[in-house]
Amino acid sequence: MMINSMTGFGEAACEVDGISYTVELKTVNNRYYKSGIRLPDMVAFLEEDIEKLLRNNLSRGTVNYNLRLKNVAAKAMFDVDETAVRRCVERLSEIAKQLNIGYDIDLAALLALPGIVEPVLPDEREAQRIKDVILTISQKAVDQLKQMRAREGTAIAKDLKAHCDAIKDRLDKVRNRAPKVIDEYHKKLKKRLEELTANAQLKLDEDTLAREVAIFAERSDISEELSRLESHLVQFLHSCESDEQAGRRLDFISQEMLRETNTIGSKALDAEIARWVVDIKCLIDRIKEQVQNVE
Repeated sequence: MMINSMTGFGEAACEVDGISYTVELKTVNNRYYKSGIRLPDMVAFLEEDIEKLLRNNLSRGTVNYNLRLKNVAAKAMFDVDETAVRRCVERLSEIAKQLNIGYDIDLAALLALPGIVEPVLPDEREAQRIKDVILTISQKAVDQLKQMRAREGTAIAKDLKAHCDAIKDRLDKVRNRAPKVIDEYHKKLKKRLEELTANAQLKLDEDTLAREVAIFAERSDISEELSRLESHLVQFLHSCESDEQAGRRLDFISQEMLRETNTIGSKALDAEIARWVVDIKCLIDRIKEQVQNVE
């Protein structure tokens, strides 16, 4: 199992009894699930069923669903309100007569007016047949969408793993460098104290020196932070490989990774470690950007 992207496209179409059905699905990033369903008026009764189908298959992202119908028989699917047409024609005639102007009635323009053409709701048997057709092709479009999201997810997982490997490489360098920082501090402090005591002709207090080095070592100890950060990396990679809907988990883990890295940077008083910490923070930022596209 692998993570899925939230970006994708799916399409399916069929023709039944002279009616062409086409479903288009597009998804983009969103922290939560959000849907936008566009249906012709005659099948608006299916919105709840389509919403249920989408929710059963997709957990995150903005989902745009669009259904188009073509070659629909007007007699079977639509009805013209003849009374409304007559009222419009009579009213236009009265206005033209009052203004003493000639006019031509454009029937197509009349039909475009609101309330003139109304969809005819199918009977129960016809509605069930239409429902079966639309839900079937909707599922096909969803399956195609999920395949694309899976392919995108595989590419994202590969990129995330590369970033995690790069972070692990920097962590190894930090872990190897950390003991040397304490040793170098000890030597620098001892040398400085020797210079001061030599000028003042005083005796070097080894106990005081050892105590100062111990305080520095405790204050700059980053072993726990390194261990936690490595543990977060393991959890992160495991989630990429085993959790189909890992977006929120990966987002949380990446935030914890950044928190541990900031602590390492503030505690490790060393230029080399600081440089590697900057590298790690840049890599985590890239991870966080990628994670925003994970379902």
